[in-house]
Amino acid sequence: MRNTAEALHEFETTVDRYLIKLDNLEMEQLLRKTDEDEWSIGQMYMHLIQSAQFMQLNNVDQCLAGNEATVVVSGIKTEQGREVFELGSFPPVRIRVPASPQYTPQQPESKEQLAEGLRSVVERMKRTESALSQASEAYKIPHPRLGALNAKEWFLLVEMHYRHHLLQLDRLSQLL
Repeated sequence: MRNTAEALHEFETTVDRYLIKLDNLEMEQLLRKTDEDEWSIGQMYMHLIQSAQFMQLNNVDQCLAGNEATVVVSGIKTEQGREVFELGSFPPVRIRVPASPQYTPQQPESKEQLAEGLRSVVERMKRTESALSQASEAYKIPHPRLGALNAKEWFLLVEMHYRHHLLQLDRLSQLL
């Protein structure tokens, strides 16, 4: 499994790519949807920020706290989870989730909102990485597709998730 310091460095590099792309897009381009079932680039950015802040990093915090009322002390990864962590990345395929009010991200209000959101995730990742050396691998929280993940795995997942969405960013950018 990857080192968290290396993953943090790669995460910062990936976020820099998102920030450069953001800087080169107009707000109209960020909001444009090619069809009703497709997210805009802005929605994809919102998804990355919100999933990191409100799911993945919250789960890291819960695992670090070791509150047995909220974490699973035992649990295993799914086959897909084992493959993702062995590869250190998601397979390069589109993952489609049906549109729903609780999953489909809202459109961003501004480019500044997105830039600040990305920077806040980087800052939280930096603060979190230093605590991971003390993390127990026994405390886990289940991921809907990957199975039970510990604090370090949830942390690594943030970087993999951002890297995976670069494929979507490239695809949506080509449609502009």
